[in-house]
Amino acid sequence: MAGGANLLTDTKIKGAKERARLRDGEGLWLNVSNAGNKTWVYRWARGGKAREIGLGSYPAVSLSNARDLAIECRAMVANGLDPKSERNKQAEPTFKECVAKFLEARESEWSNAKHRHQWRQTLGSAYCSHIENMRVSQITTNDVIAVLREPWQSRPETASRLRGRIERVLAFAKVKGWRDGDNPATWRGNLKEALPSQRNRERGHFKALPYKDMPSFMETLKQRPADAARALELLIYTVGRPKNVLEARWADIDLENKLWTIPAPDTKTKKEYLVPLSNAAIAILQPMHEVRHSAYVFAGQRRGKGVQKDKHLSSMVMELLLKRMEITNATPHGFRSSFRDWSGDQTNFDRETLELCLAHSVGNKTEQAYRRSSAIEKRRIVLNAWADYCNGLETQKVVQLHG
Repeated sequence: MAGGANLLTDTKIKGAKERARLRDGEGLWLNVSNAGNKTWVYRWARGGKAREIGLGSYPAVSLSNARDLAIECRAMVANGLDPKSERNKQAEPTFKECVAKFLEARESEWSNAKHRHQWRQTLGSAYCSHIENMRVSQITTNDVIAVLREPWQSRPETASRLRGRIERVLAFAKVKGWRDGDNPATWRGNLKEALPSQRNRERGHFKALPYKDMPSFMETLKQRPADAARALELLIYTVGRPKNVLEARWADIDLENKLWTIPAPDTKTKKEYLVPLSNAAIAILQPMHEVRHSAYVFAGQRRGKGVQKDKHLSSMVMELLLKRMEITNATPHGFRSSFRDWSGDQTNFDRETLELCLAHSVGNKTEQAYRRSSAIEKRRIVLNAWADYCNGLETQKVVQLHG
């Protein structure tokens, strides 16, 4: 600016006691308040409109330092940049840092520690490792798709919640001035057109009984004497798949150690899978074992003369049972969703253990092998808690598993 530069001295600055705006030159000014407080500002014009940015207070920012900062600002303006916007970019958080700030801002809204845990868990490294170290303004729709791609089909309920939570965090970032433009996690007109239909989604494709209705449903189910009712009970307690329960063999049941081994050929992953049996599951199996007459736990009826081939119950018996009970809002497979909704909404058990309870793959091959063998007792705790809930038993507050 015209009129010279370096017009101020420390003596002149220290002598300023009344409200004033003192010019040093080339855009650098010192504002003096009524109380004698002094702050540096750099002023420039853009499109005929005056703008300014604070550079700190005097004497914390010395005259010499203020002039250096003004030089940097002038260089930005000369290159067509906005000093204020550039400074905001430097202060812009990563997605991980933004999540922390968002949760801190919502702390009073979520008095329940369970909600905070669930948000931190889904927005942490378990799902968001691809974006957690990116600046929030750099995150694009493709980055959000990269986060959602794996769980979108295998864990659809979790993926849907995750998308909504990312959308809220990025909306928070926009309000704070850290990003602008459209939200890359928006569903309509954005991700809806990019992500495939969740055909395998258990809630929706398989009707799922709301978990709040489980205690009353189980009370009614227990009054049914047929083996089909016991099969459905075991299905619920183990959160297994109908085919595995109906084809279960006594040779694979270890009542002493409370374990059920599902052979590799019978699993979706084609890997042997161990199911920890809860006390409620053992209570079903023990008396049946004492009167067993077939290699199958749930043996089918033998008809006709002579030796018949050993068979298990028909694959339709559970559906028919629900129909006779006049249950129209549930399917056998859907009880897995009932369990997952309960565990997600009402407990703090870690995601990996819950996914293993459902026989879902978690982590890389090494992690999968380790977790499948090491998490037996952790899963047993989860399944006992689930059985207690289904049976209407009072339990202590469920907390996150460690170790």
